[in-house]
Amino acid sequence: MADGSSRVAGSASLGLLTLPNAITFARLCAVPLAVWLVLRHDLGTVFWLFLGAGATDAVDGWLARHGRASAFGAVLDPMADKVLLVSMYVTLAAIDVLPDWIAILVVFRDLLIVGGVLLLFVAGQPVAICPLFISKVNTALQIMLVAASLLFVAIGIPVRPVLVPLLWLVAASTLASGAAYVRRAAWLR
Repeated sequence: MADGSSRVAGSASLGLLTLPNAITFARLCAVPLAVWLVLRHDLGTVFWLFLGAGATDAVDGWLARHGRASAFGAVLDPMADKVLLVSMYVTLAAIDVLPDWIAILVVFRDLLIVGGVLLLFVAGQPVAICPLFISKVNTALQIMLVAASLLFVAIGIPVRPVLVPLLWLVAASTLASGAAYVRRAAWLR
């Protein structure tokens, strides 16, 4: 009996202690540093930190696809990405690099999706977490806007006039993505 219990406990801990999960957790732990640097207006350093986060996301994703995936990592990875993106939108709006309304829109969409998943879970409905294509496009556009904003401010280029088309693409894709998730949840029930 002790052997069976230790095997179960051991296998459960292996799901947590994988290299991809450690990399993802490090990315998550970098978020407070990124927020602090943005608030200190050290956007050049944040730009490189943001690129590093993207690189670690690619590395942990590659490792997970090549035999080191875990259920814990499947939840931790997108959570780390969302925490970083939402934090960047909020702090960049707080220092007036991005308009407040885009930060509110990005945060509201994510709260709507997470709230909907939690509501369905509490209601006993099965919740399949599968990102939609429009959501992937939206995430890519959100990342591009943050990276470009950080870079442009760091090198002294005014963000708002130059990035207006990208800003509107992010807004449109955020609205479309949120609406698609609401529609999907409504039609599946």
